[in-house]
Amino acid sequence: MRALIPATDADVPQIVALMNRAYRGSATSLAWTTEHGYITGDRTTEAFLREDMAASPKASLMLWRDTEDGGLKGCVWLQPLGEGLWYLGSLAVDPDRQNGGLGRALLGAAELGIAAQGGRRVRMTVVNVRTGLIAWYERRGYRATGETNPFPYGDNRFGVPQRDDLCFVVLEKELPA
Repeated sequence: MRALIPATDADVPQIVALMNRAYRGSATSLAWTTEHGYITGDRTTEAFLREDMAASPKASLMLWRDTEDGGLKGCVWLQPLGEGLWYLGSLAVDPDRQNGGLGRALLGAAELGIAAQGGRRVRMTVVNVRTGLIAWYERRGYRATGETNPFPYGDNRFGVPQRDDLCFVVLEKELPA
């Protein structure tokens, strides 16, 4: 399995472009993997991503690059929360390369990286109306905890909600020992 590499400040513009395309879609990529229809606007900006990176020095934004041309294929945020629990977020795959197992491979590499650092459990949050994505994670061993987190209405730094019933479903997975 390929290794993920840590992002640098120089990678931020490419990461932002990838995340915005992956989460919001484009005219050519409005697949089940996007938030099209219930959140509009940018998923992130260079300023916000740099702010998040600076505010969470123990977290790592990891990249998956093409071995042939070095192009950015995907990214994932990994953050230790303590006592073997890690947060996994911002998993994004180049929309032009979806449906080929890249997301599954990226998720697997992230889980291996967490386990290699002593992680035993992975937590993530997914917008509640992304039922196809929740089902995708469930097929990979994640389970709803029954917890939800409020959607940040009024804080448009993650986009502009188009519905008033959004929240985040908390999913967790136990990693093999």
